[in-house]
Amino acid sequence: MAPLLLTLLLLLCLASPPLAAAAAAACGTNTSLVGYEADLWMSQHQLRGRVEVLDGCSFRVAALDLLAGSASARWWRAEGPDLDSLARGAPAAGDPLNRTFLSESLVFRLLPGVSWPLVPVLAAFDPLTSSLFGFVRLSNDSSADSEAPTMFDSCAQLSPRLRVRWTLHGTSDSIDIGLEAAVGSEYYIAFGWAAPGAPEPSMIGADVAVTGFTEDGLPFADDYYVTKYSECTVRADGAVEGVCPDTIYEQGNDTAAGAVNNTRLVYGHRRDGVSFVRFSRPLVSPDKKYDVPVNATANMTVIWAIGLLRPPDSLQPYYLPLGHGAPAGTAFGFATLNVSASGGCVGPLDAEDKEDQDRITAERNTPLVVTAGPSLHYPNPPNPDKVLYINKKEAPLLKVERGVPVTFSVEAGHDAPLYITSDAVGGNATSRNATEVVFAGGARAEGVPAAPAELVWLPDRNTPDVVYYQSLYDPKMGWKIQVVDGGLSDMYNNSVLLDDQQVTFFWTLSGDSINIAARGERKSGYLAVGFGSAMVNSYAYVGWIDGNGTGHVASYFIDGEDGAGVHETSENLTHTRCRSENGAIVFELTRPLSPSCSGRVECRNIVDPTTPLRVIWAMGSQWSSGQLTVSNMHSITSNRPVRVLLLAGTAEAEEELRPVLAVHGFMMFVAWGLLVPGGIMAARYLKHLKSGDLWFQAHTYLQSSAMAVMFLGLLFAIAELRGFSFKSTHAKIGTAAFVLACLQPINAYLRPHLLAENGEILPMKNRVIWEYLHIITGRSAVVVGAIALFTGLQHLGDRYGSKNIKGLTCGLILWVVGVTLVVVYLEFMAARRRRGGGADDLSGKWVLGNTDEDDSVDLLQSTKMESDSIEPMEMQLEPLKG
Repeated sequence: MAPLLLTLLLLLCLASPPLAAAAAAACGTNTSLVGYEADLWMSQHQLRGRVEVLDGCSFRVAALDLLAGSASARWWRAEGPDLDSLARGAPAAGDPLNRTFLSESLVFRLLPGVSWPLVPVLAAFDPLTSSLFGFVRLSNDSSADSEAPTMFDSCAQLSPRLRVRWTLHGTSDSIDIGLEAAVGSEYYIAFGWAAPGAPEPSMIGADVAVTGFTEDGLPFADDYYVTKYSECTVRADGAVEGVCPDTIYEQGNDTAAGAVNNTRLVYGHRRDGVSFVRFSRPLVSPDKKYDVPVNATANMTVIWAIGLLRPPDSLQPYYLPLGHGAPAGTAFGFATLNVSASGGCVGPLDAEDKEDQDRITAERNTPLVVTAGPSLHYPNPPNPDKVLYINKKEAPLLKVERGVPVTFSVEAGHDAPLYITSDAVGGNATSRNATEVVFAGGARAEGVPAAPAELVWLPDRNTPDVVYYQSLYDPKMGWKIQVVDGGLSDMYNNSVLLDDQQVTFFWTLSGDSINIAARGERKSGYLAVGFGSAMVNSYAYVGWIDGNGTGHVASYFIDGEDGAGVHETSENLTHTRCRSENGAIVFELTRPLSPSCSGRVECRNIVDPTTPLRVIWAMGSQWSSGQLTVSNMHSITSNRPVRVLLLAGTAEAEEELRPVLAVHGFMMFVAWGLLVPGGIMAARYLKHLKSGDLWFQAHTYLQSSAMAVMFLGLLFAIAELRGFSFKSTHAKIGTAAFVLACLQPINAYLRPHLLAENGEILPMKNRVIWEYLHIITGRSAVVVGAIALFTGLQHLGDRYGSKNIKGLTCGLILWVVGVTLVVVYLEFMAARRRRGGGADDLSGKWVLGNTDEDDSVDLLQSTKMESDSIEPMEMQLEPLKG
């Protein structure tokens, strides 16, 4: 048996070379693409390499760089690189792409039955997550673009997180440069040539290109010139100094300004937490003043820097690199470079934080608004046509806490029902013959802005660490959900989203102090939260991380729009903490509700839990302790304050005068400004008229109407403030005025009579006491009511800002002056009548119970109850005889 096996083995070995040669010959004759080469276009995972077709069933990828994919990642064949084409595609080669490739040159074979006509597009693709790493088009068409913008001839490693790539173009005497850095999107990357001939490398006189990304995620590259270790500054005499764009140095000369910017943006992207910007510049620029000529064959000193970037503002409409002069946390350096020398970088650049999407943390009792919009920066290419937005952010990374209910307000349309799934692709995995676990949502979780659907999901201890929010009908509309244990929501009793949903504000009232936390929902260098209607004249708390990674929290009073107007205060802040969560600032502090000090500006920073607290915010690239000098340091701010109701645990956007409070104020003005003064003046100035009890009817009707209007106005105020509190000055004075007003009809009902039922004249003592009590109470009510009107306007000013109240206050003052002038005039006319000797003139007598008044008049009724019991009397007057 053994000799037979050896014979068969020998025959197979002898037959293998001819069979292999025949297979190779067959591979070499079934394609016209042999020798075709093209660069791989990067989509993600830092894919680079050059594909070459070797024969009919194999291909080589030279200098392959790739971060590891999952076990299902393969070389894939498809009609195109779009989502639908890749979904209909199939594997092209059997080798998995589940490891990191470090500038390797490898040969891959097509699967049996696959030939090049079936592979119009060769892609590195992961069907499990529908993730496209990169692709190349295979075509004999000479017009096909075979050069990818991420591929270069040479590369140099400048620092562990920065590389420079370049390609020389001898025919055009230019050079293409690619800057690649594992930094956040808020950082700039600068690279250029130092001034030649300097005894030591220096940034002064250097010609650099500053690259980065705008707030909209668009790349930029501009030509800068360095004259000083400072931010770009335009002095009063017009001189420019610092790190400035070349165009700023020639801002008074439009012709020259257009000729000095010789850096041309070619391409840029953000992938896997890595910034990449490609630009082109001439070796010898026509700008001799600000550009350094590059000798292609000589060793030259180059400089580079990485740091925070300040976006344009109204004062400086250009991007400014921050942190010059090598402060801690800013990377920079010098190197010697010969652009004619060849060199390479090994492997892909790997960033620690690969998640580049906006982040949102779900909070208890704060709904997440889900809408649909265009796909602009979807994190998992190939992009779908439209994606889900949460709180106006495109496919953000959502962070939730176990045990904390998450509420979604779904307004994405009837064709995009929301569901929470274990599947990274979504769109109902069963339609792709795949399995998934659905945690919440489904076909009924759909709605529109006019009729949103509410979906409540409670992550529990069995929920995986990563799940996905997706649309039930279309794939790849949503993104990841990180499920974590505990957080700020568990530490604080209340939380609200501030204006534009970019900052979450937390608080807990504890006796005579308040615990406060603020968390930014986007990457920044610092986060500021202020108490006031605008940053100017507000008290602010700022949290930031310094260059050593240490967190700081400080309090400030702001009385100006530049750095000189920001004054650090000495508030009694305790339990302060500040940290960075994936680039977003979070800070916490505890402060007393009422500072126990006097004489300093921060002593007026009182937090009244019964009064809505107006809260604003700002973010920026850089902060430091001590005196600040950089103007307009924030890059993004709230558009309007949010009124936080500390006791109720809710918030509402700052608005103009609310209709309910407007009605309350108007009704109280009608009562105290029109009806009550009118009733008093009727009793004071209408008694001289020969019209019976007209004065009395006017008095009672006006005062009764005033009481009814006051009561309705009080109900409106209670409804608006969701309850009644005596803590504010206006509430105390208004209540006192209302009580005094209510005493008047009670007082009138208890008015003592002058005549008994049998006609006997009663003692005057009780009546005089009543008269004075009625007058004093009425006058006091008028005075307190007027004060209540002014304190009410002041209270509205505290809630809505003085710009809405100044006009009302001036109008009320004019009205009081007008009423006073009318009273003075009527008093003058009454005095003239008294001097004229009018015997029936009662207008000058404030006391109503005088002996000339008919006691039968009931102040609560206009009928004369006792007049019929009094007999008429006749009296004959005779002249005195001398």
